Amino acid sequence: MLRKILQPFYTAYVVLIFVATLFAVLPFYLVLSLSNTAASRKMVWRLTWLWSWLWLRLTGMWVRRFGALPQGDPFVIIANHVSYLDPIVIYDVLPFYFRPLAKHEIKNVPLFGFIYAQIALLVDRSSVQSRAASMRAMQDALQYDCSVFMYPEGTFNESADAMQAFYDGAFRLAIEAQVPILPIVFPDTKARWHYSAWWKMWPGKNRAYILEPISVEGLSLEDVPVLKEKVRAIMGDELMRQMDKPNN
Repeated sequence: MLRKILQPFYTAYVVLIFVATLFAVLPFYLVLSLSNTAASRKMVWRLTWLWSWLWLRLTGMWVRRFGALPQGDPFVIIANHVSYLDPIVIYDVLPFYFRPLAKHEIKNVPLFGFIYAQIALLVDRSSVQSRAASMRAMQDALQYDCSVFMYPEGTFNESADAMQAFYDGAFRLAIEAQVPILPIVFPDTKARWHYSAWWKMWPGKNRAYILEPISVEGLSLEDVPVLKEKVRAIMGDELMRQMDKPNN
């Protein structure tokens, strides 16, 4: 009952902080967006990291990371997707430069959409040409620039399963580029900001579990079905294990 009474006030506070902090950094994004270079994108990433770090703490939705951060080569980073909060939390989880894959519709989100589009690799999944272009862009990013972040489920998991069926894209990309896959699971973001409505927010800790990188060395595209089911099982098992634990 108390949560039901307080939630509208908390949501209003979160929205206020969201808008205020985005307006504060917007001029810097506008300046940096004038130059679409690797250096400017890194500065955009650093600014986004700083904004997410600040916003999560001001709203009481801080992040606690578990697992060792890998070093070295770029990765195809993947995570489960259950909340509007996931694209923000990932910046607080990973302190190294990466570029996320995002739906082109995100550009339509006021303020945040413009900001996110400055660093994201955008794709229109309804277009074969757009999907092919985004795959080439991700391959180029892995080869010349940085790691790439994707949601293998493609959209919010609204099913009763720990994880929905995976699309092939992340695994084809990892095999073709011969870079390891870095899985991450978020067991708490749905409780912080539920996918069913933008206003269903509540403060608390967001745990992020960084799992062991998965090598694709020597694999071919014929191995994609087996690889994606293997990774889905690893992530699903870890997610269920952590969801059964109290969020202390």
